[in-house]
Amino acid sequence: MRILISGGSVAGPALAYWLHRYGHQPTIVERAPAVRDGGAAIDFRGSALDVLDRMGLLADMHRHQTRMSAMTLVDDGGAAVATLPAAAISGELEVLKADVTRVLYEATRDTTEYLFDNTITTLDQHPEGVRVGFERGEARTFDLVVGADGLHSTVRRLAFGPESRYLRHLGIYGALFTTTNLLGLDHAGLMYNTPGRSALAFSARGNSELRVGLSFVAEELAYDRHDRTQQEEIVAKHFTDAGWEVPRLLEAMRAADDFFFDSSSQVLMDSWSAGRVALLGDAAYCAAPTSGRGTSQALIGAYVLAGELAECADHTTAFARYEQQLRDYVERNQRHGRAAARWFFQSPTDEAVDSLAEVVDDHVPLKQYRSAS
Repeated sequence: MRILISGGSVAGPALAYWLHRYGHQPTIVERAPAVRDGGAAIDFRGSALDVLDRMGLLADMHRHQTRMSAMTLVDDGGAAVATLPAAAISGELEVLKADVTRVLYEATRDTTEYLFDNTITTLDQHPEGVRVGFERGEARTFDLVVGADGLHSTVRRLAFGPESRYLRHLGIYGALFTTTNLLGLDHAGLMYNTPGRSALAFSARGNSELRVGLSFVAEELAYDRHDRTQQEEIVAKHFTDAGWEVPRLLEAMRAADDFFFDSSSQVLMDSWSAGRVALLGDAAYCAAPTSGRGTSQALIGAYVLAGELAECADHTTAFARYEQQLRDYVERNQRHGRAAARWFFQSPTDEAVDSLAEVVDDHVPLKQYRSAS
């Protein structure tokens, strides 16, 4: 089948890899002009490692691992008040998001058509396929369309309705950016945590960079998602009078090349498919950044969706079996995401740290699908 995937981050390329293995013709449309750089470190746990191994990419991911040690929680003056073990923060394998995306792109670029600097504008389903309109270029027809385009999914909006029906705000907003290692960290991270605000910084790229996250509690905010200056002002306002190194980090934020700002939200849907259109990863079942499970869900979901399309006689059955296999796993991760969000802005007491440091089982039974053609 000719299958169009919207989104070229993790879920999309992972799905394209398996679709090609099973004899399909994948195309990825990605809004960014090239493979995305920047982003925080992401961790792999449980069955996601099995998927990487079956893709032949586990060794490559290990070569890019961050090798981070424990995370230290500090007070206003920078004194350590608690420690989170590496297993709770970094999972079984931690890799920078940019490296994960690049590895997946290199594994699929010769077998997948990539349409960069473009996006879907219309979806017209009919009995034989989906007519897709693009921002750039002529409309084309595909057998199936998969939305792997994240929290603010264009495919979900076009096929299922406005995102307000499905997004559940967890009361947290956060900014991510990269700067120089102005704190002199050595494969380590620091977190400054007070009720309502949190600043996180960890070293990256051989300690040459600092990846920073500034998060705060707020009711749902109205802002322009494409206005960086407005978003920076929102962050600065919520960190007024914050202690530790936050003033320096705010200065670095304004000079960063890869600033990103969004809410911590979950996607809750009764169904992940509608006709010939299906959703994958955060577009269908975002568990929120606080869960630490987004990338694992994306990889596992891509493996299961492609496998069911290979085994089932029709896409309707495949979509139903894909959802049946993953629903319990996803709901468990979403519960963990909500619990972590509640903890995140408490005072860093020993009891609170122990609850966050608990490593939640992240295994889901994986079928062994038929060999690729």
